[in-house]
Amino acid sequence: MAVDYAVIIVYLAGMLAMGWWGMRRAKSKSEFLVAGRRLGPWMYSGTMAAIVLGGASTIGGVGLGYQYGLSGAWMVFTIGLGLLALSVFFSARIARLKVYTVSEMLDLRYGGRAGLISGVVMWAYTLMLAVTSTIAYATIFDVLFDMNRTVAIILGGAIVVAYSTLGGMWSITLTDMVQFVVKTIGVLLLLLPIAVIKAGGFSEMKAKLPTEYFDPLGIGGETIFTYVLIYTFGMLIGQDIWQRVFTAKSDRTARWGGTVAGTYCLVYAIAGAVIGTAAKVMYPKLPSADAAFATIVKDELPVGVRGLVLAAALAAVMSTSSGALIACATVANNDIWSRLRGVVSRGGGEEHDEVKGNRAFILIMGVAVIAIAIALNNVVEALTVAYNLLVGGLLVPILGGLLWRRGTAAGALASVAVGGLAVIGLMASYGILANEPVYYGLLSSLVVYVVVSLATKPTDAAVLAAWRERLAGRGGETMETGPEPVTA
Repeated sequence: MAVDYAVIIVYLAGMLAMGWWGMRRAKSKSEFLVAGRRLGPWMYSGTMAAIVLGGASTIGGVGLGYQYGLSGAWMVFTIGLGLLALSVFFSARIARLKVYTVSEMLDLRYGGRAGLISGVVMWAYTLMLAVTSTIAYATIFDVLFDMNRTVAIILGGAIVVAYSTLGGMWSITLTDMVQFVVKTIGVLLLLLPIAVIKAGGFSEMKAKLPTEYFDPLGIGGETIFTYVLIYTFGMLIGQDIWQRVFTAKSDRTARWGGTVAGTYCLVYAIAGAVIGTAAKVMYPKLPSADAAFATIVKDELPVGVRGLVLAAALAAVMSTSSGALIACATVANNDIWSRLRGVVSRGGGEEHDEVKGNRAFILIMGVAVIAIAIALNNVVEALTVAYNLLVGGLLVPILGGLLWRRGTAAGALASVAVGGLAVIGLMASYGILANEPVYYGLLSSLVVYVVVSLATKPTDAAVLAAWRERLAGRGGETMETGPEPVTA
């Protein structure tokens, strides 16, 4: 394993070096939080694909393939569909707003009264997303070094917190590009063909497995519908995703770069399911489906290649973890702490000393994430709670604000409160992993939003006029002088 260890150590050292590079570039709030809104199409595509394809998409995607066959691709496939929908229909308008958070968008659209409560819901979502990504380090480091779970979480989490705190979005962008390349080589170009060959090819896989393993809908229609509701719609409104949209240097970059990233996700989804199906042929009686990825890597890959593929899994986890961490810290600072202090930013002028405050929040949130990850065991439940709150509480007021002029601040606030409380109450009643909480929570959020908006006074004409100006790309922050745009 010495060669494999060397590959991983070089990779981790490179992540820290890129954090140091990013610290020298991130000199203002815009540079630190959204990379100066300077990313070109290729770098934007790579970083967007990196953040949405995390440990759940890689290790979990292979596990679903092991359990259900090709239809196990649906979870990651719906993530790709959500990214495509965001990029084609909404990303250009989102990028033109020149804000930093989803809550700032709600303030602009509804007149400044919807931000705090939505910020709390978004903060809870991004916090749990960061926690679940951090927990995944334990699985990877256990395969690599037979390491204690707590030590693995601290080691992996500390590296992510270090480079994220140092350079903010610049560090995360550069590390994500490396992680995107490593994932592409490790999973798509190496693990996928090796797994299929080791399983005897597709003909042998079909001969040894039940026919339902090759049924595109074998996982079940209700499960697919739930994935669409949670992951496709979740991609449309998550702070971690929007913050990447804010990094695009132009409308065209946001639209076409995101479309490329979404298409890549669809390919990645199918690859994970095929790898899992191949693992089922080779190891038909694993104790857990989630063990399929680690088992096939550990037993079937040659020295060196094994290290690279494990680095790819580590890259997948790190990219999602760092993106969720900076999103969590941005929301905590800009949408909660600043509002409690009575200071609300809506993408206005830049203050260079704000970098220090945002850096401190990343460090604080990072320590909290590591502590919660150590204490928490059930990753699936934590992630389900996060997405249920996000979709049930925020989907309707966000999309309503973008698509329906008659939506009001009162309707948005009522929608967030009722949808969020309904989700929490129904999870307590039906169970965290039940489908009903997100179904009924989303429905109640929609009904309340429409009824209250129609029953209250329309949004002030001046607020809507200012909103239309921002959607058209007029107003908001002025692009500051600084490093040249990154167009790669």
